[in-house]
Amino acid sequence: MLPARHRITRSAEFGATVNQGVRAVQPDIVVHARRGDDADGPKVGLVVSKAVGNAVQRHRVARRLRHVARGLLTELDPGDRVVIRALPSSRDAVSARLEQQLRVALKRVRRADEARR
Repeated sequence: MLPARHRITRSAEFGATVNQGVRAVQPDIVVHARRGDDADGPKVGLVVSKAVGNAVQRHRVARRLRHVARGLLTELDPGDRVVIRALPSSRDAVSARLEQQLRVALKRVRRADEARR
């Protein structure tokens, strides 16, 4: 489970991360990330829409993504904000594949963020 202090819960934070952040697309997920000013630890938010499937399938995908994100918290900077949006194909993806795609997406986001500066 992803600790509560590392979750994005406010709509404004989700919006700011998606609109102002850098996006990286993978086959099963889309990752939006931005660097925040506050250093209260990295925060991760999930978006799993009805396009992914029924409630059981959406919750299964969300659990997998939370588990994968929890393992990557130590690799994020304290001010990082990350929103992971599940695509419909994530319904059939195993956790190892989601983790690999998240790692690749975060690397791409970091490179793009450094290029923007």
